[in-house]
Amino acid sequence: MATPAATTSSLSLLFAHPHSHHPSTKQRLDRSHLRLPLRAAAHRTRCATEGVSASTATKHRRPAEENIREEAARLRGPATTFSAWYEPFPPASDGDPNERYSLDEVVYRSTSGGLLDVRHDMDALARFPGSYWRDLFDSRVGRTTWPYGSGVWSKKEFVLPEIDSDHIVSLFEGNSNLFWAERLGREHLGGMNDLWVKQCGISHTGSFKDLGMTALVSQVNRLRRAPLSRPINGVGCASTGDTSAALSAYCAAAGIPAIVFLPADRISLQQLIQPIANGATVLSLDTDFDGCMRLIREVTAELPIYLANSLNSLRLEGQKTAAIEILQQFNWQVPDWVIIPGGNLGNIYAFYKGFEMCRALGLVDRVPRLVCAQAANANPLYRYYKSGWTDFQSLVAGTTFASAIQIGDPVSIDRAVVALKATDGIVEEATEEELMDATALADLTGMFACPHTGVALAALFKLRDQGIIGTNDRTVVVSTAHGLKFTQSKIDYHDKNIKDMLCQYANPPISVKPDFGSVMDVLQKKLNGKI
Repeated sequence: MATPAATTSSLSLLFAHPHSHHPSTKQRLDRSHLRLPLRAAAHRTRCATEGVSASTATKHRRPAEENIREEAARLRGPATTFSAWYEPFPPASDGDPNERYSLDEVVYRSTSGGLLDVRHDMDALARFPGSYWRDLFDSRVGRTTWPYGSGVWSKKEFVLPEIDSDHIVSLFEGNSNLFWAERLGREHLGGMNDLWVKQCGISHTGSFKDLGMTALVSQVNRLRRAPLSRPINGVGCASTGDTSAALSAYCAAAGIPAIVFLPADRISLQQLIQPIANGATVLSLDTDFDGCMRLIREVTAELPIYLANSLNSLRLEGQKTAAIEILQQFNWQVPDWVIIPGGNLGNIYAFYKGFEMCRALGLVDRVPRLVCAQAANANPLYRYYKSGWTDFQSLVAGTTFASAIQIGDPVSIDRAVVALKATDGIVEEATEEELMDATALADLTGMFACPHTGVALAALFKLRDQGIIGTNDRTVVVSTAHGLKFTQSKIDYHDKNIKDMLCQYANPPISVKPDFGSVMDVLQKKLNGKI
């Protein structure tokens, strides 16, 4: 099988020249039902929360010499009464029950060496009913009021409630499209009429990693500035491509040095150029992602460089807002299934956190079932699941077109298991041919999917064939990156230039002589004589 690395093909040469009651399907698909309401009560709530009177909010534009950050500082309301902190994950049965850390501490592991998790003061949040939070979040959608126009910071109270808005580093990420995959569901998935694709790749750097990186870099910005003034000289990460792109962009926006460790020849050129263009220090290492991860952990233990990988649980606080956003886009109705590609496995836990937080605070009454989809060449979670959660074995990940999830020793394995067990979840895998065929089929129905989305779609095809996901189940497939980052894999597929792969949905261009008769012959053949 060809690797995702760039190759020369005839195709490229040709173009080288310039579980509870659910509303009825009819009710759920009513377009008016999917609008995000802006209620008068929400308007008053937003004004109170953001320190703006109702009359001021509608009366005048801000002064011309004032930017939106300065406007937010001028109109700032009373200090927040909400808080969050780090706790060990999972809570150690034999550890200190009172172990916790401020988010202003630079700490990645508990005293026992385990992961940490960000916990919120749920009692304080619960003093407000679910309807309050729904109205507040809905009132902020699509605005430029700093920082609430961001899909992440519109849920600031659920993310990093204590951070000063002036410390936030946002590129107005989130608010991504929820694509109704009408034709794919109808024609290729047995008449599914409630199939959706959450296009998280339609974001500033082309992947869902922006959602987490705005939270992490904002916290680093807070730590570096007065009064904390922590001696943090930069932020570093190991990456399969998308994390480095997001980190580099947000650090560039904040003026913070970024250092990224990338596995040589294992990411696409489109991913590689992003951190280079944003001014990061890029180290190309002759190892895989797991090797890069080991090195960055050693380096950040010795140098004043802040670790940005999902070992750091701050990123998950931003990523969980995609789950809340899905609920908003369905007018606070809960889908039946959410299918998420899995590599280092932080994202599936982030989605669980978002859904569960909304359930616990009364925004919704249940959570969806989660599916984690892995590439068969990098499937340690799938193997663990098939063993009945009895035998986890890390592995050396094989080459996969879904390079961002080409990880054999995932940091967040324990987090993923918690999420899957809590939601009666499933783990499925996809071979290289299955994921590439699913990607191509999705593209032929109007998408431009990345290979990781192909993994999730291939899992959906399998679960439909097995009768696990029903025809009328509202199902969301999470697309984690933009297809434009992975064009070489599409070129190779449509050129049928992948070893041992049929490429059954390939659609190569047709070379034609530049005369009317030749063009007409091809079109008549292509259109079955209907022209």
